[in-house]
Order: sequence, then C-alpha cells, then structure tokens
Amino acid sequence: MGPTASGKTDLAMALADRLPVELISVDSALVYRGLDIGSAKPSPEELARYPHRLIDICDPSESYSAGQFREDALAAMAEIVAAGKIPLLVGGTMLYFRALLEGMAALPQADPAIRAEIEARAEREGWPALHAELADVDPELASELHPNHSVRIERGLEVYRLTGRPLSELRREQARDSVSEHYDVHQLALLPRERALLHERIAQRFRRMLECGFVDEVKALRGRGDLHPDLPAIRAVGYRQVWQYLDGEFDYDRMVEAGIAATRQLAKRQLTWLRRWPKLAEIYAQDADGQVRKNDEILAEALKFLG
Repeated sequence: MGPTASGKTDLAMALADRLPVELISVDSALVYRGLDIGSAKPSPEELARYPHRLIDICDPSESYSAGQFREDALAAMAEIVAAGKIPLLVGGTMLYFRALLEGMAALPQADPAIRAEIEARAEREGWPALHAELADVDPELASELHPNHSVRIERGLEVYRLTGRPLSELRREQARDSVSEHYDVHQLALLPRERALLHERIAQRFRRMLECGFVDEVKALRGRGDLHPDLPAIRAVGYRQVWQYLDGEFDYDRMVEAGIAATRQLAKRQLTWLRRWPKLAEIYAQDADGQVRKNDEILAEALKFLG
C-alpha cells in the first residue's frame, strides 16, 4: 500500500523478481481500458514482464465497485494460490483494500432519483455543504472524507436517506468475512518521511504525463461520444481536470495546477487512511535525515519484512 507516486509499483515488480508471487492491482483507475497515461498504468513492456491481475478489465463507460473488486480479487487470489504462488496486492485504493480485508455490508442499491437530487444540490451548494450535512448524520464516515469527495459523500447521504441509518453503523453490523481467516495476511506500506518530497514527485509525474500525451489520451476518450464527466472513470484524478480544460473551463496552466493539486489531495486522503490502518508495517522512502533511499535498500527492507 501507499500514496500515489510513492513507488509502490516499482517495489512490487522488484519483489516479483525475487519471490514466487503474482501481482494483483488494487487501483480504481487501472481497471479501465484506455486510462493509461493519466493513471500511471505500467507500460505494455512492464505488464508483459510483470502481469497484473485486475488491470484493463472495464470499459470507461462502466462503473466498478468495491464489492466487484472484492469478488474479482478473491477469485484471482484463489487461482494464484492453486498455481503454487503467492498473491501480492499492490495499489492505493484504500476502500478496495478494506472491502477485501473486512467484507462488504449488505447495502441498498443506488437510487437514481435520490442521486439526482443530491447532485442537483451539489451543483447549487457545493460538495462541502453536503459533506457538512453528512457530518451531522454520519460523523464517522464524514471524518474519513475530503469535503469534495463527491462519490462517497453522495453514497453516504443516499444510504442514510434509504435506511435512516449511518453507513458507518451498517458496516459495523455486517457479518465479517475476513480474508485473514483464509490467508496469512502481511500488510506493508511504502510511505514518505517528508511530504514535501512526495509533493515534488507528484508534480514531476503529472508534468511527465502531459509530455507523454495525456491531453491526447483524454481527447480520444471524449471523441468516443459515449463518455461524460459524471462517470467514475472520468472523475479519476487528472482525467477530470484535463476534461475540464478541454471543455474550456480553464486554461492550460490552470489545468496543470488543478491536476497537481487534486493528486496531492488524493495522496493526503490515502495517508489519512494509512495512519489509522491496523497491523501495518511501514517502509520509508527517505532515511532519518530526509535523504532519498536507494531502491535496493527499500527492496531489502521489504524482503526482510516478508521473510
């Protein structure tokens, strides 16, 4: 696990060179075909050498839920174990990790009418206002969310409207189906010691994505004609900002600023999850003096942990 741009994928591939593992992606953007550059998807060459399960399994016009991820991940894990190897899950979508580890509550299906009403209010009042409303009815869930985390704010309010109960309360009552009952689970996080360095890496990577054709990638998605900004794929960090730029909502420089800022906010949310995560071993990308550690040092520490 780890925040975006922390080096998780590189570490996972290095581990795959030394251990009998197969990789499973835990990333809500990498599931979509055609979201390659802006999602920092491993290159075709890397995927040929280090195949990842659960990459490129959905069309961007589709939605993919944490519940679907859990089913797909468990199936992939069983296949990997049956082949005599170890599943190594790598990614930063913390909701997917929690769904896998703890199971999913039996929650009501989405209600289009309620969602339309919530989204209309968000247009008028802004998502922070709806986040404040969520804090009144489900303070536990609201404390996990950024005030602009539209998807989960909407779901929290929708579930409360449908059931009269907080989503966080329903989760606690669910019948747990813990993965740890079937697997020996080891959890490792690659973390920055200095957030400023992570911010620098995020900015450099976003600009590199643009140099590699990120805008053209989004143009191609727009050119299909069946995609729109409310789809989960297009809401992904970076894609939303480039889409807005192509819609003329702001100029190129503002798009770059907005894309970097949104990615930093994503990293902040991921780090908030990880600070509260139980039974988590931590590896830092910098030493105590703030110097960037060599990849071999990080790999050696990870191997020691897994050994």
